[in-house]
Amino acid sequence: THEIQRLIGRSLRTVVDMAKLGERQFILDCDVIQADGGTRTASITGAFLALALAVRRYEEKNQMAKGVIRDHCAAVSVGIIEGRPALDLCYLEDSQADTDMNVVMTGSGRFIEIQGTAERDPFDEEQLRALLALARTGVAQLIDLQKQILGG
Repeated sequence: THEIQRLIGRSLRTVVDMAKLGERQFILDCDVIQADGGTRTASITGAFLALALAVRRYEEKNQMAKGVIRDHCAAVSVGIIEGRPALDLCYLEDSQADTDMNVVMTGSGRFIEIQGTAERDPFDEEQLRALLALARTGVAQLIDLQKQILGG
């Protein structure tokens, strides 16, 4: 949907040096082929990889300035299920969660977007901090995988 496209675009723009990118435009098709939930977060994490690989190709051909990608970008879903924080909710967990949250972060641990909703019971600040800590752990794992895939 248009909302998801905007979310992906906002997320990626935060880790791109737009001045070095210049007048270029990348169109990324984010099809999640297999997932049991978290398709928005999977789209963001995968779109970053696609963008990084495309930029690398241009940089290697000296068709683009080095350093267009300033940082990594990944996203996870977290939630509160039966009073406990959970990471990477599947569809069933998401549908039963008291709270559902998507968190987009950079490789340096900065937040790009936090979107959370209490589905049943409102959450307090302590639960919010627990969810953000869990999200930070999950994003760090995804960024480690991104670095392995990108070779560094």
